[in-house]
Order: sequence, then structure tokens, then C-alpha cells
Amino acid sequence: MPFLFQPVEIPLPPARWSCGINLMTCVFQTHVAVPETAVLQSVANLDKLVAVIECQQPEADLYRFVGRITISQQMEEIVRPLGPESLLLRGARLKNTKEIFGVAVYTGMETKMALNYKSKSQKRSAVEKSMNSFLIIYLIILLFEAILSTILKYAWQAEEKWDEPWYNGKTEHERNSSKILRFISDFLAFLVLYNFIIPISLYVTVEMQKFLGSFFIGWDLDLYHEETNQRAQVNTSDLNEELGQVEYVFTDKTGTLTENEMQFRECSINGIKYQEVNGKLTPEGFSEDSPDGNRHRLMKEEELFLKAVCLCHTVQISADQTDGADGPWHGGGTPATLEYYASSPDEKALVEAASRVGVVFTGTTGDSMEVKSLGKPERYKLLHVLEFDPNRRRMSVIVESPSGEKLLFTKGAESSILPRSKSGEIDKTRIHVDEFALKGLRTLCVAYRRFTPEEYQEVGKRLHEARTALQQREERLADVFNFIERDLELLGATGVEDKLQEKVQETIEALRLAGIKVWVLTGDKHETAVSVSLSCGHFHRTMNILELVQHKSDSTCAEQLRQLAKRIKEDHVIQHGLVVDGTSLSLALREHEKLFMEVCKNCSAVLCCRMAPLQKAKVVRLLKTSPEKPITLAIGDGANDVSMIQEAHVGIGIMGKEGRQAVRNSDYAIARFKFLSKLLFVHGHFYYIRIATLVQYFFYKNVCFITPQFLYQFFCLFSQQTLYDSVYLTLYNICFTSLPVLIYSLFEQHVHPHVLQSKPVLYRDISKNAHLGFKPFLYWTVLGFFHAFVFFYGSYLLMGEDTSLLGNGQMFGNWTFGTLVFTVMVITVTMKMALETHFWTWINHFVTWGSIVFYFIFSLFYGGIIWPFLHTQDMYFVFVQLLSSGSAWFAIILIVVACLFLDVVKKVLYRHLQPTSTEKAQIMELLGSLLCQRQKRLDSLHSGLGHVLTGTWVAPGETSVASKHPRGLAHGSQNSAGRQSLPMSFFFLIISTNR
Repeated sequence: MPFLFQPVEIPLPPARWSCGINLMTCVFQTHVAVPETAVLQSVANLDKLVAVIECQQPEADLYRFVGRITISQQMEEIVRPLGPESLLLRGARLKNTKEIFGVAVYTGMETKMALNYKSKSQKRSAVEKSMNSFLIIYLIILLFEAILSTILKYAWQAEEKWDEPWYNGKTEHERNSSKILRFISDFLAFLVLYNFIIPISLYVTVEMQKFLGSFFIGWDLDLYHEETNQRAQVNTSDLNEELGQVEYVFTDKTGTLTENEMQFRECSINGIKYQEVNGKLTPEGFSEDSPDGNRHRLMKEEELFLKAVCLCHTVQISADQTDGADGPWHGGGTPATLEYYASSPDEKALVEAASRVGVVFTGTTGDSMEVKSLGKPERYKLLHVLEFDPNRRRMSVIVESPSGEKLLFTKGAESSILPRSKSGEIDKTRIHVDEFALKGLRTLCVAYRRFTPEEYQEVGKRLHEARTALQQREERLADVFNFIERDLELLGATGVEDKLQEKVQETIEALRLAGIKVWVLTGDKHETAVSVSLSCGHFHRTMNILELVQHKSDSTCAEQLRQLAKRIKEDHVIQHGLVVDGTSLSLALREHEKLFMEVCKNCSAVLCCRMAPLQKAKVVRLLKTSPEKPITLAIGDGANDVSMIQEAHVGIGIMGKEGRQAVRNSDYAIARFKFLSKLLFVHGHFYYIRIATLVQYFFYKNVCFITPQFLYQFFCLFSQQTLYDSVYLTLYNICFTSLPVLIYSLFEQHVHPHVLQSKPVLYRDISKNAHLGFKPFLYWTVLGFFHAFVFFYGSYLLMGEDTSLLGNGQMFGNWTFGTLVFTVMVITVTMKMALETHFWTWINHFVTWGSIVFYFIFSLFYGGIIWPFLHTQDMYFVFVQLLSSGSAWFAIILIVVACLFLDVVKKVLYRHLQPTSTEKAQIMELLGSLLCQRQKRLDSLHSGLGHVLTGTWVAPGETSVASKHPRGLAHGSQNSAGRQSLPMSFFFLIISTNR
């Protein structure tokens, strides 16, 4: 086989083969070659091939390929269609074929895989939007300060003695310069002086926090699924904090709430219900012991039904199992255990069930499908495959039976099969399908059609014309498929069970307690979807279920919506659940969107069934763009969920059995639905609290930083003289105050994770961007201005006008005053971060106290040495001189305490007068840990006292005699009772102390 080293996508494999573990979708897909090239099994034969391939331009759609091959054989041109089934995508792996030959049609960045590498639409979190709003406010503050300073400068200089003082005369050029230009120049100078109020480093720190913090999700062992060896995955770190703001969860059903592991349960054949009992099909009402329940042969209708199930599918068998002399059958005629592979779990379950009851699909050879019915081999020639698509909701195969008869076998949703059936037990089967759905089973209907030679000739002609068309191929194929799949004879229906995932009910209930509304969007039948919703706790048994289904006109849909809205208002005390199907939803969104939204918002749970993928995205967009602008989360596991995952604010993919498209297009990926509670209630809660504090703290410390600079201008005639040294200006946000808040934003845990997960109601405390609203922002801003005033005027009052603070009688100068203000500021903002920290690690201690120590060490080195590479060194010996004053040390301590005292008082009062649920949980957690510690100490104390008082204290390794005596046991029990009474006194003591 020639090896292709360049990434390519190729058609024309030499034979029928199965592509296993496609890296794009991680599913098993069957790919076929055209008959004329399938026989070319060697390089020598390939050299004789003369053919021309025509295909479409490169496009990103993985499931669409339009092309044709024109093969020249014996002076004749043969045209064959090329579709997705003939294209092997880049990155796929072969499963049932050892090697293939192919032709590269797309290479490099033109492959479908490469075209799908495009970045997704940008999603912005609510925190990011709040940051931008706050930034605009601070820009306004900056402009206000610059304009005010410029105006006050010229108002001050209106007096001649201040306009041109004797010690600073103007040059002739300055006297003759334009006043407008001077005003603009001064305005720009003040902008430069005050521009540090804009926290540019905030954006850098936020990106670092998001990137580094995202690793905690992947490292969380509680989000690790041992059975599949899968960890949680983060595809984007920009939305970490959005996990703490979710108000609506939109979830798929199959593979998300359920395991997507199908088990055959029941079927209906020719109007009779059957169950599988010990590998035999048994009619309902019969047991294995009854005369009709222990049959060894299948009836004609049953055998035809099972053959239809075994032939109408895309299931493959492992190549290793088809190589033996006996094939998959042992010498005794009994079937061996076959390992089936399928892209659809439903198909796999049905084929396995048929094999258990005696009709076994044994594999494919070339274009033939082999079946053994009770040990009798039969070979059917596969003529055409009419692939499944979500619009038709069915798939079909056309085969030639061993007798030469042309048959069409079709299976699909009952809504697409029953209307096309003209014979068979249609009414009985419809009743059975509804009964299956009420049990929560997934249903499929099976039908067939016999073709006359003339009909098949017409079918083959139409299929060839549609499949070889290069323009509008999909539309032409859809018309031909509709022409073929008609006048069907109904064979029966199947019922397959999909088990619920573990802890789905508990997770949905926790989401409801957290104030999150859950919507289930599924393509399943109405009855099936309702049954699963009830079993998983999405709908409660006491809930009033409202229905908006099977409406065909706008008028009836609108009238039903009005009646539902009226019922909700009348029964406002009762919880309501809404069921809506895809058809009625389309009508409701067309003309009555506002009324539909009013009904949905007043319902505790909403179930949308028979939904197309685009309808799922429309529902998410409807809630997302409503006036309340709620934060939405979509979770699913299949390709049909990609649209809603990309549409929602937060998209989560389930690493399930329907491929990896949902995972690839999601923001986060988890292995099971139950992990959603930990992801939201713990990680989401922590991420939001951390980044909310980080943002507010950055604005606060920059206000503290630059406001003294503004106040200083009132004392220097607005001459644009800086208060701080340029090195301090540069290093304030980079070195002195950056690490404590970064470490806080990575490790802070204000409540224990187990408390957050066990009490979902705590999630409500942070909902609706509670910590980044206008009130918290105003508090932090006002606090920053207050601290800045205390820094500046506290230092000013200390130094006074003629106060000597040094032992030799010298006075402090300008740079010493600025350094004193800066020192107080660095200590205060760092201590403020320490007050906000609840979870202390050695890293927190290291960076918090280390930042203050680093500032002092740096200032001593910077001001204590003459650096030759600096042109000027205004700070030489300034810091040493400042620290040599005892009064300066007293002032630093006094100002820091004065700044933080009111903040501490405010926290204490709010915690006792208006505590939030989170603060109550913090108190209970603290009390619990204190009681545990005191209980351990009391137990050890009473144990020692008991031994001493009873004389049972013995050396290690010896046995006490008194411990065996009945009196000793009685005394021990009394001591035990005494120990139980003591902790209560300590409990009341702790409560009274905290109060």
C-alpha cells in the first residue's frame, strides 16, 4: 500500500470496509467503494485504472460530499456517484480492513477536518461586561480629575503672584504661546499623571487567573469517571465564572440524562406484542411453560420482521471474528458471541436481540449481507442504502433476496413510517407504540415493500440520476427517497430501554433548589419524553402537567396558549410543568413568542419533544435574548446538540457514546450529568467569588494609589509634580500588590466545598451577578477614596508645617512625605486583601507577608545605594531616613489601623444583623470544627481522669484488672454520660461568644 505522509482525505477504498474510531466523531461508520474500483486490490491493477473524479469545492460540512467518478473501461465511460460514504476523513482509523488504496481529493488546510478548526463565536461572561462598564466609569473619573485640575490650575494662576513667582520665571516663548495650546498641554499632562487610576494590569491578571484556575477542573478527582477513564475537560477558560451565574439549564435526554446503553425490551409484530424470555420471543400473556410460549421455530411474520431488523442497519462485526473457517458459528451449529459495532446504539441493541432469538447477522462480504435464521445461512445482495437523515427520520435498504426478489426494508420514527404504510396492523401497532413510550422505551417502526422488476428499474434509474448530480444533489435525493419509501407494508415496532444515568434525579433536584430552571429538549416521542421526565425527577408526580402539542394552525396554538396562561394564573400556588412538541413550538415562535415566553417562565419545568437541532438552538436563543437576559447553560452529548451548545452562554458536552462533536464544540466537557452539580455549585461558586473580588479589589487599590496624587496637586499649585517616585509608580501594580490578589483568586475557598455541594441554596447568593452589581462597586470605590484621604491627610497631619520628626531636628522633605504615604498604602491594601481571605495556605502567607517584606527590602536597597546607571536618584537615603523616625513608625501603624477598623466593624455588623446564607454556612462550619476539636480534647481529658479516679491507670502494654470488673464498667458508663453533658456548656459558650 502506498503511504500518504501529508494529511489528506481520500475516496475510493478498494472494498467495503468500516472506519473505526474516527478522530472527528469517535464513532464507527461504514464506507464503501464503487464496484468498478473495489476489485482493484494491487498496485499493478491500479496502474490500469483510467478515471476522472469531479467533486465540490472544499467545505467544512463533515457529512456532505458531492462528487462523481467517470471510469473508462473497454471504450465505455461508466459514471458512479461519490458521497460521504465514499470519503475517508483525515485522522480516521481502519477497523475491518487492513489496508486501502485511495485518491487524495483534499489536502492540508483544505481538508474538512482543517476547515472545522475555525474558532467558535466569541462568548463573553457577565463579569467581563461588568469590568468594561466599571472601566468606563473610571475613565469618566479620570477625565473629571484631569479637567478639574486643569481648571483649578488656571484659576489659581489668575493671581499674578502665583502665575509667575520670583523663583520660577517664564521664558519669552512661554509668555507668547497660545493659551488654548497651553490648556490642552496641561490637560494631557494631568491625564498622564492620573492615568494609573485605570487598572490596565487588571486584564492581564484576570487572564492569568482564568487560565491557571481552569486546571482545577481537570484536576478534580470528583469529576473523574473511573469506568471510562475520563476527566473533566476545559476547552475555554474565559467562562469559568459564568458557571456560577447559570439560571437556565437546557439538557438533551438520550446520552445526557440516560446512559445511551440500549437494551431490547419489547416489540410488536403483526399487531401482537412480544417479549424476550430466555433468548426466545414470547407473545404477551404467555409464559415459557405454556404450550405456545415454548416454540422452537419462528412464524413467518416474526422471521420477516427479524430479518428486516438484521438487514436494515449500518452495524459492523469485528474483522477478527469473520476470518475463521466456521465464521461466527461453532462446529455444532450454535452461534458464537459476536462483537457488533454501530454508530447507533439502537441498531446495535436490535441486531443483538435478533441474534439471541435465532436470526443472526453474520457480517458482510463485498456487497452481500449474510444472515443465519435458526442455523440456515442466507445471503442478501445489498443494492442501495437510503441513509438516515433528521428530516426523514428513517433509513432504508434495498436488497435482493436469495430468490431474486427486490425488497425495501425501512425503519424509523412512527411519525415517518405509519403515514407511509398502506397495509399491516397499523392501528394496533400505533397503540403498542404509545404503550412502549409510556414505559419510557425508545420506539422504532419497521416496514417493507416488494418491488416488481419494472418498479425497481425505475427506482434504480432515479437513484443514479440523483446521486450523480453535482448540483442540488441533496434535494434530488430527498425527492427520490420519498418516491421510494411509500406504499409500505407495516411489519411492527420495537421498544428499547435506555437506562437513566446515576444520580440524575438528585442532580436535577439540586439544580431546582439552587434556583435554576431545567428544560429538557429531546427528539423523542411525546409519551417517551414525559415518562423519562417523570422518572428522572424533572416532572414531579404532584406537578400539574400542561400540554401544547399536535397543533397545526396558528389560531389553535394561540388559543391553547391563552388557556394555559389563564390556568397558571388561577392555580398559581401549584407547580406547573409544560410539554411542547416541535410542530407547536414552531407555530408559537412564529406569531406568539411573547405569550409563549410568559407561559414558560411561569412553569417550574419545561419539556420540548420532537425537536430538530435548530429548534433547540432557537429555544435557547429565545431565553437568552429575553428582557431579563438570563445566563443559559446547554448540555448534550451528540451532534444534534452542537447548535444549542454553541448558542448558550455556557456549553457543556457529555463524553458519551454518540461521538465527540458535542465535546469538541463545548466550553466544558464532563463524563456524566451528575458532575454538573459539582461543576456549578463548587467550581462555579468559587470562580465567581474569586474573580468578583479580584475585579473590585483592583479598582479599589488603584483608587487608593492615585487619589493622593490628585490631592497633592492642591499643595503644589497644580504644577503636575508627582507625589511618588517613578519606580514606585511602575512597581506598584507589578510587584508590590499583584501576588496576594492573584493567589487569592486561585485558592480562595470561603466555604468548604462539601458545604457548597450539600447546600445548593447557597448558589442563590451569587446569582444575577450579585457581587459585581452597582452597590458592591460603589462600596469598593467609596472605600478606596476614603482610605486614600486617610493616607494623605493622616500623613499630612503628622508632618504638619514645621514639625521635626528626626532626632537631629531636621524636617521631612517632599520625597519623604510621598514615601510615607506610599508605605502606608502598600501595607493597607495588602492587609485589606488579608481581611478578604478565608482560606489560608502557606502560599497565601508567603505572598501576603512576603509582599510587605519585599517592599521594605527593595526600598532599602533602592534608596540606600547610589546606582551608577540612574541619571538622578531623588530617593537616595530617603527610606532609611523615614524608618529612623519613631514617629513615622507610629504614624504608619495608626493610619493602617484607622483605615481597616471601620471596614472590620462594617463586616461584623453585617454578619450579625443581615447575614447571607453563605455567611450562616461559614459560621456553622466554624462552630462545627471548634466543637469537634473541643470534643476530642474533652474525650482525652476525661479518659485520663477516669483512669486516675478509678485506679485503672496502667503502664503501656499492661492490662487493667478494674476494667474487667462490673463496677468499673458501671463507673465508666457514668463518666461517659458526664462527657456528653460537658460539650453542651461549651456549645452555649461559643454561641454567646459569637453573638
